[in-house]
Amino acid sequence: MKHFYLIWNPRRDGTKAMAEQIRSYLLNRGCTCVLRGGEESGPAAAAKPQGRPEEEMSASEMVPEGTECIITLGGDGTLIRAARELAPRQLPVVGVNMGHLGYLTQVGCQEPGEVTQMLDDLMAGQFQLERRMMLKGTVRRGGTVIKEELALNEILISRREMPKILNLRLSVNGAPLCRYQADGMIIATPTGSTAYNLSAGGPIVEPSAQMTILTPICPHDLNGRSIVLAAEDTIGIEILGHDNEGQAVVFDGGAAVKLKVGDRLLVERSRVETVMVKLHEVSFVDNLRSKMAGR
Repeated sequence: MKHFYLIWNPRRDGTKAMAEQIRSYLLNRGCTCVLRGGEESGPAAAAKPQGRPEEEMSASEMVPEGTECIITLGGDGTLIRAARELAPRQLPVVGVNMGHLGYLTQVGCQEPGEVTQMLDDLMAGQFQLERRMMLKGTVRRGGTVIKEELALNEILISRREMPKILNLRLSVNGAPLCRYQADGMIIATPTGSTAYNLSAGGPIVEPSAQMTILTPICPHDLNGRSIVLAAEDTIGIEILGHDNEGQAVVFDGGAAVKLKVGDRLLVERSRVETVMVKLHEVSFVDNLRSKMAGR
């Protein structure tokens, strides 16, 4: 790889300085590196899109043609947001964590030389690629689509006020499944199984698996268990009750839509996937054991 696009989280201390260090390291080795925000230099630098002002372009359109890899600086959240925004480009993504190592970011900035080793491996082609399934959520109000978004981790229906019990009716492939009274509902991918789903008591799933996980949040039912479905299944969730202001759907902790009674959320496997760079031969089990041990 020689052409990189770097996204850094300005809310994390030290990310701007680290971004400049990474860019300088790559430029000095004949690569190109564009920082989020349009800064660019280096030999054979990829051309930025022309013809429209940047504020009218989507995040995906801002990535120059010829880019081979996305590097994120921040945490798992920074990587997830980049994966969602840049999903149409299907570019490999690798994350550098500026705090504690997460489940998605593989490299930390605490150990001297770890970041430069990552860059050397990328330039030398010493890595593997993993494809992670994503979900597409469509919110319908009557016959109108009011929102359509992607998620790498999870799509969440939650209450907006406390206390509030949500009434949800679930279907799978158009067939009725069950009704839930709960504080919310998580629809997670295998990648997202170690995020909010895990905290809510849902199962841990190997991230390259192909399935969808339904986990109720604090269900008001003795039989409120998680349900694991095939990736090809289409999940329908209808909002019941009488409260038009008490609930919302959130995609990967970011984009949110207020839901009214009668609204339907349809969740299905997205046609696009997140392509993750795998730098180390560390199994999911080894990584999971390390995180569970608090290291």
